Amino acid sequence: MKLLVPVKRVVDYNVKVRVKSDGSAVETAGVKMSMNPFDEIAVEEAVRLKEKGIVTEIVAVSAGVTGCQETIRTALAMGADRGILVETDVPLEPLAVAKILKALVDKEGAELVILGKQAIDDDMNATGQMLAALLGWPQGTFASKVEIAGGTATVTREVDGGLETIALQLPAIITADLRLNEPRYASLPNIMKARKKPIDIIKPADLGVDPSPRLTTLKVSEPPARKAGIKVPDVATLIDKLRNEAKVI
Repeated sequence: MKLLVPVKRVVDYNVKVRVKSDGSAVETAGVKMSMNPFDEIAVEEAVRLKEKGIVTEIVAVSAGVTGCQETIRTALAMGADRGILVETDVPLEPLAVAKILKALVDKEGAELVILGKQAIDDDMNATGQMLAALLGWPQGTFASKVEIAGGTATVTREVDGGLETIALQLPAIITADLRLNEPRYASLPNIMKARKKPIDIIKPADLGVDPSPRLTTLKVSEPPARKAGIKVPDVATLIDKLRNEAKVI
């Protein structure tokens, strides 16, 4: 079974995000970039499925600028077999990414797609669901446990009320939640081997996809500074302020 695992290049989670001086976007020049953490979890799950003999080939996919090749190399070092970069300078929205992934699924003949439930830059949480809709495949979102046997994927997913377990007939889409696994660190030998693994570079037009944005960003601004807290002498004063000033009780 061939598995497709999309990986997104985002600002590293340890970096303090800053807005450009003109308010047009987030500053990325000279900023450390890395793989979206939820996608790392997806790659780890894909590699574990291959180690169990369930998956025969893992194809890591990314869409975006040339620098996304480094994100794919990280996935290759973790255990993916080859990579595909859909290269474009156009800002990508979830629907465009879903259309690109659908075209690649059709082209590659993949039977399973595992991707992060959301990206930490835009928090859209929509690509997996849109891809499932475009393909007409069942989906298991927010997965915290995945078991595959006999053409069925049993997915334990995190919901508001606790945990829900569903059975999906393959082919299917699975989006990884935080507690699905703990991604491995790529060893130096595997990092060296990843340099020799192939990455195919194509354009959205090669897949028949127009990635033009449907949304226009009017302004990006930092959240207002948080006001300093105050100390109160007793519980009665606290309740009074919560009731009459904050008006939360």
